[in-house]
Amino acid sequence: QVQLVESGGGLVQPGGSLRLSCVASGRFLSTSVMHWSWHRQSPGKQRDLVASITSGGDTKYADSVKGRFTISRDNAKNTVYLQMNGLKSEDTADYYCRLFGAIRNYWGQGTQVTVSS
Repeated sequence: QVQLVESGGGLVQPGGSLRLSCVASGRFLSTSVMHWSWHRQSPGKQRDLVASITSGGDTKYADSVKGRFTISRDNAKNTVYLQMNGLKSEDTADYYCRLFGAIRNYWGQGTQVTVSS
């Protein structure tokens, strides 16, 4: 079984920064050939894609976070990161990481981010 564990969420003031991490674990797991993404979901809303990074390192971002968020990966640590700068109240949500490939698809349990003064 593959498990994803997120960390780094919390309460931050508007304009502040947070760095989310998501670590994957499991037997015979090789995240280097898989893709990662971060998603977020607010109460009553659908889960939306925030950022993604392919096995080759190509990145994509939602328009709402471009220039503020940066996704990166460390294959040796089976970890993906989401550096979030210039946080706004509308960034408040539960953030989920996803590890996926052609067949496999795994989700983390989520970490809460609250942006408030």
